[in-house]
Amino acid sequence: MSPISAEDPIPVPQPVLAPLTSSAIFLVACIKPDDESYAAVRSLSADLPGIFRAVDFRRIEAGLSCVAGFGSDAWDKLFQGPRPAELHPFREIQSGGRHAVSTPADLLFHIRAKRMDMCFELVTQIMERIGGAVHAVDETHGFRYFEDRDLLGFVDGTENPRAGAALNAALVAGEDARFAGGSYVIIQKYLHDMSRWNALTTEEQERIIGRKKLSDIELSDAVKPSSAHNALTTIVENGKEVKILRDNMPFGKPGQGEFGTYFIGYSRSPRITEQMLENMYIGRPPGNYDRLLDFSRAVTGSLFFAPSATFLESLGD
Repeated sequence: MSPISAEDPIPVPQPVLAPLTSSAIFLVACIKPDDESYAAVRSLSADLPGIFRAVDFRRIEAGLSCVAGFGSDAWDKLFQGPRPAELHPFREIQSGGRHAVSTPADLLFHIRAKRMDMCFELVTQIMERIGGAVHAVDETHGFRYFEDRDLLGFVDGTENPRAGAALNAALVAGEDARFAGGSYVIIQKYLHDMSRWNALTTEEQERIIGRKKLSDIELSDAVKPSSAHNALTTIVENGKEVKILRDNMPFGKPGQGEFGTYFIGYSRSPRITEQMLENMYIGRPPGNYDRLLDFSRAVTGSLFFAPSATFLESLGD
């Protein structure tokens, strides 16, 4: 089935803008390199809306949602015709010992709900269909921490756009009309050195993040370093701030000393998130990097395109 044409009705997006939930599973997989495996994934993509509805109906009040994204290398093998204009492999960044790694990934399923059992059940049903066709390279179970804070103790996502601004930030529109209603997704799995982080004073932590820890109020420009995390991730174009939509989640295994943040950013164009990462890892100007990276390291990095729900449902025609 060809992608949506400019003459078609406005496509319905996947639930990229779904409300924040208390639980999430991030499932990332690579497709086995044979025609049968690609056919199985393509079939699952067409049937995913129906599988979702069957699971969702079991507890409608749980707020289940699922966004499916596809990597650059897999796109042409799964779908015929044009491809999203800015879809490409994740761009690795290395600077001064800091490393934004690029890791193989063909598929992303971002599954959210108020209850982990709903997330668990949907992942189970997805893997029942394609488990023999893919290698799961990462499965991370996220949870909402106290007061929507990350494990570093700061509120995460305060500056997320809302309502119409969120739609404008996250969804492709007329600039790539065939893929309107889709969204570019970048993920990174960060591990934190909590012992070193907790050895800092609260004031030192606040200068690294750029916000007050207790109140979540942004530090004034008079005291906030230009290397603060929220300073470097602020992107201004033509005098106007350009935003992305985040739904980061804490994760961890305390018994194994694992504490982390799963970064996921939806955007109308991947270059916005890429510019944020360049500012963090290289610095703005170069050398003025994000000091948070002295305590956190990325162990994954991938870029996907999440086409509209209309596109996915059309695959079954």
